[in-house]
Amino acid sequence: MSETQALLAQIDHACRRLKMAQSTFGRLAVNDGKLVQRLQQGGRVTMQTMERVHRFIEAQDGASANALRSGILGLRAAPSPAHNFRFYDNRQKYLMFVNTTNEKQIIADRALQEMAGTQPVPPAIRLFDGGAGDGTALARIMRGLHRRHPWVPFYVVAKEISAENIRMTLEKMPDRLREHAGTVLVLTNLKYCEAPTLQPETPSGASAMVWHEVALDGNSAGEFEEQITALEPFIARHWQASIASSSGNPVYKTPVVLVIYRRDHGFMLDPIVPRRGYAKADFDFALLSQPYRAHAPIEFKASRVVAPLVRALRANGKMMGVHSHGNDPGMEIIRSIWPEEDPFQTDRGTIMEAVKQDLGLAARDYHFHDLPDSEALFRYDVRTLPTEVDASTPIGSSTLFAAWNAASYVAQIEDGRFARALSNDHYLEATRAVLQRHRGLWFNDELYLISRRARLA
Repeated sequence: MSETQALLAQIDHACRRLKMAQSTFGRLAVNDGKLVQRLQQGGRVTMQTMERVHRFIEAQDGASANALRSGILGLRAAPSPAHNFRFYDNRQKYLMFVNTTNEKQIIADRALQEMAGTQPVPPAIRLFDGGAGDGTALARIMRGLHRRHPWVPFYVVAKEISAENIRMTLEKMPDRLREHAGTVLVLTNLKYCEAPTLQPETPSGASAMVWHEVALDGNSAGEFEEQITALEPFIARHWQASIASSSGNPVYKTPVVLVIYRRDHGFMLDPIVPRRGYAKADFDFALLSQPYRAHAPIEFKASRVVAPLVRALRANGKMMGVHSHGNDPGMEIIRSIWPEEDPFQTDRGTIMEAVKQDLGLAARDYHFHDLPDSEALFRYDVRTLPTEVDASTPIGSSTLFAAWNAASYVAQIEDGRFARALSNDHYLEATRAVLQRHRGLWFNDELYLISRRARLA
């Protein structure tokens, strides 16, 4: 292997460990954003350039410069899972984002709008929420569904790998179970390709799965809250995650399914309550809200996340996917710090085309909605008062930090780069400038719709 090939391999491994674009690596390491491109095209590398690259990698993750010179680390060592940080598992960033923006509210309202034409088919309206987070959107959707269908049973599956998110979701459910007694609530940490049928894809996973059914006694929210709170030791014991060595993403240690319903409605709900090994995947509506990393391969997004939920739709069922779109003031902040940052490269059309390819001939059974931008793109805001972003008055530190947090969270900036950005005040100055220029801060999301065609009589 030539010195150039060895250096390219080391840079490739470093970029994957650091979750850094190759152009960004080149710019930060040797002030040349096209370094990798030039080397790939046969450009020569000097000893000075190699030394600067090795020193940069050493500074970022503590790798020995001598080991890098010899090619040992860059060519043989596996990527460290600690560097493969998945942005939406950072609790502090996530909770601040949820509580300072109205994204969840807007997504829930749009989901209810898309479900407005749903014609319930016995025995229940069946809803799937992928990446339920802290349950904010799910609770709002369930309230809206109750308003439209107060007497129709609900079968709700919420997928979430984070134990803390499951706990917070459960905190919102006593009122839902009190108001809509005919609810079967299922929470699971299974993968997207497993969650619709509540069945792990491997025999070992199926045999190790923990299946827990809880029939709540009483008829008040207070009674339900006590019994749901009592589940916290169960959640802490079984809802644990580890880091996949291949991708760095969290994966469950033990597959878990938790089924909750009211005992006083058990007779009516018996046909809806899933049984281990016999769960039915025929959803009226599936919501996938920010279910994948922006930089994840399109094949993974389509085949492992979206397509399994599309296949799980019943006739006339609909899936709504939502991901970040960019081209907003939030990205102006990010590019003030990282000028070449471009995280949102997969648009809705690319996703749907990849799903079509994954479905093969079965794609003819589905309708891939061709939405104009006016319907597919929507804006959500960081909540601020007009006086907080008035150019005539200083912007408070709490507003600046909330805006910076939201921008870096949406752009999926990993911890290493995030921490380095905090070493000076440039990030605050950039955030302040954008807030004053736009009199606030907002972001753009993009949605796509796929529905299953009605069966011919």
